[in-house]
Amino acid sequence: MILPDDPKYAVKKVQVYVREIVDNELGFKQVSLSCPAKTKIYLFVSNEKMIVGCLVAESIKQVHVINCVGRGRIWVLGARRGKGIARRMVDVVRSTFIYGCYLRTNEIAFSDPTPHGKLFATKYCQTPNFLVYNFISNN
Repeated sequence: MILPDDPKYAVKKVQVYVREIVDNELGFKQVSLSCPAKTKIYLFVSNEKMIVGCLVAESIKQVHVINCVGRGRIWVLGARRGKGIARRMVDVVRSTFIYGCYLRTNEIAFSDPTPHGKLFATKYCQTPNFLVYNFISNN
């Protein structure tokens, strides 16, 4: 996990990685984080010491944005998809994002999910009625 108060070189390196690798693979226009001080970046590192998953989470109002598109995002290396990495990363976010609190699935929102993101969120939350945060209409 990379926190806002971690050494600047580490934060910058991860932000560059996220914006150049993850955003390009997911097909996003590179956007900066809306509130870096409220953002936590989670990396999934394989046994081979390779980053194979990334989740960017930021706190907004009463819910916590996690996910698949927009400023928050989930990404898993194509060859590693379907192995539970995204689920494990969201589980970790739910247990660590707020110290001493385990977030329920109705306390997290997925930001403008792609079709694959909708499938993941529906399965993860066990309902097609999961929370969605739309950056365009909520700015």
